[in-house]
Amino acid sequence: MTLASDSPHIGLPSKPGFRTRLMRLIARPGFQRWASAFPLTRRTAAKDGAELFDLVQGFVKSQVLFALVELRVMHRLMDGPLSAEMLAQTCGMRSDRMERLMMAASAMKLTKRDRTGRYRLARLGAAMVGVPGLDDMIRHHSAFYRDLNDPVALLRDEVDTELSAFWPYVFGAAHATDMDTANRYSDLMARSQQIVAADTLSVADLKQTRHLLDVGGGYGVFAESAALKHPNLQATVFDLPAVETQAVALMQKSKVQDRLRFVPGSFRDDALPEKADTISLIRVLYDHEDQTVEALLSKVFDSLPERGSLLISEPMSGGAKPEIAGDVYFSFYCLAMNTGTVRSAARIAEMCTSAGFYSVKTYPVRRPFVTTTLMAKKSS
Repeated sequence: MTLASDSPHIGLPSKPGFRTRLMRLIARPGFQRWASAFPLTRRTAAKDGAELFDLVQGFVKSQVLFALVELRVMHRLMDGPLSAEMLAQTCGMRSDRMERLMMAASAMKLTKRDRTGRYRLARLGAAMVGVPGLDDMIRHHSAFYRDLNDPVALLRDEVDTELSAFWPYVFGAAHATDMDTANRYSDLMARSQQIVAADTLSVADLKQTRHLLDVGGGYGVFAESAALKHPNLQATVFDLPAVETQAVALMQKSKVQDRLRFVPGSFRDDALPEKADTISLIRVLYDHEDQTVEALLSKVFDSLPERGSLLISEPMSGGAKPEIAGDVYFSFYCLAMNTGTVRSAARIAEMCTSAGFYSVKTYPVRRPFVTTTLMAKKSS
């Protein structure tokens, strides 16, 4: 049998290159046994083995973390060290089971066990208490875990996911009329938005901005943060009508309430509010498919004055160099949402350029697991 092809290489076996032959050698069990014993390779073999085991046990660590958060263990240790017996009484479980949980927490460097057998917070555990919204996000992961129960079925689009029901707003205003669902989403986003706002405003230059329009701004956390940092900045939050009551109530309590306002609407269906010289999209694009993003970027371009700015900040893919937060966690989270995807900064810059923007600048990334920031300019 012959294979017809425009290329003489297609359909014909190719000789494996050096890299392929090396990987095949490493994959042999006999080689692994040899590498583990040979003095020049056993350190690398041990390191590879530890990293592989960490991947294998990753799901157990996530569930231990969930239990610690659900039982508020780190919060209980804020007042000082406690024994497993004392924690068990408070949390309603057997002391031997609590001991097991606390040993795991110490192995994960969230707590430390002292000489008396009591447990105290470690630096990482204390930092976890201090991150806004982290506990809520970990609790929210219970739905994500269920969606990932059969990852192959999820990849084949054979799963009716819970997360797609939790985030109906991404499918348009018609899907987000339920006040409870809209506010549940906005509550979760607002609690984690503070750290995103801090990282974004630490690099993005808004000194020349007079009027900021934050599209999809929820309760106005980013808009308020920008107004607090820049005394001459006015900020408008544009989001779905279901969010308005709670957003306005929170804005009225702000120190900069006179420079904040909320305009209800959907960027899919409605015109964007006018007069802004900078428009921000904070954790917006990765919720949506390319067609929706392209339409939004074109709408933003048309709404901005000449020399106006577009600010984008959200978790991103590493692109040619895959990155652990964007290309694992956020990538599969978007998959479970049944819409959207993480994009690399280069891909987003390309989409901005196609919409008419120029001079797209990506800022150095301090914490890619929080956000990556870029700005684009509209030129005359």
